[in-house]
Amino acid sequence: MSRAYIAGIGLQGPGLAGWTDSLGVLRGERPRDALATAIPMPALLAPNERRRAGLVTRLALAVAEEALHHAALPLDSVRSVFGSANGDGQVVLKLLETLAEPDRPLSPTQFHNSVHNAVAGYWSIAAGSAQPVTCLGGYDATFGIALLKAVSEAVAERMPVLLCLYDAPLPPPLPDLPARDVIFAAAFILLPERPDACLGALDVTYAAEAATFADAAPRDPSLAALAMNNPAAMSLRLLESLAMEQTDRFALPMLDGRVTVEVSPCR
Repeated sequence: MSRAYIAGIGLQGPGLAGWTDSLGVLRGERPRDALATAIPMPALLAPNERRRAGLVTRLALAVAEEALHHAALPLDSVRSVFGSANGDGQVVLKLLETLAEPDRPLSPTQFHNSVHNAVAGYWSIAAGSAQPVTCLGGYDATFGIALLKAVSEAVAERMPVLLCLYDAPLPPPLPDLPARDVIFAAAFILLPERPDACLGALDVTYAAEAATFADAAPRDPSLAALAMNNPAAMSLRLLESLAMEQTDRFALPMLDGRVTVEVSPCR
């Protein structure tokens, strides 16, 4: 079992515009307004990077920046783990369309945006960070894989780790799975030691036993529907528990195994 502490959170999704503004929804105090997500342009991107950055890059960097500011940590001080099931499907589709046409050269910008670690590259440049970065994808198990990696790294390296999860639907005619019809992103700052401003403690354990969506579904039906439609939104059960400052235990699918998460309030 590995224990880490959460010091900052970033959040963007339909009706979830930032961690602080979303607390009422996550606590069940008001309904979620399922409007399309308005993704803010990350302030830390330079003009050149802003022109090149696609939707998923803006989405991921917005929550990463919010989480770092929430934790009051310098942007260049944390190791990072980025998790996405789809990557940038918009760019992949544009490349495929280009390849299907005769004599249409590939755009270098589109090509470098198509790789799975493109978002992490934009983050490292924008944050001026030379810290290690890991990029992961595991279909619907992406959150479990990325969370286990991030917590383990924070504990083993005794350093803060940014865990950033993001996904957007693939445009047609590409398959509409696993991010089915909504965009969503969440970011967490994980520390090996309890900070003064602690949002919650996580005990994470891996076991070679299968888990299902029901083992990690959010309590609120509206949030559960959102989690079913985006792998990154599987983090909503954790976000609910942290918002309510409530002890919780759930299991995330991780391929043929499971990642069991125990959440404890810091109060």
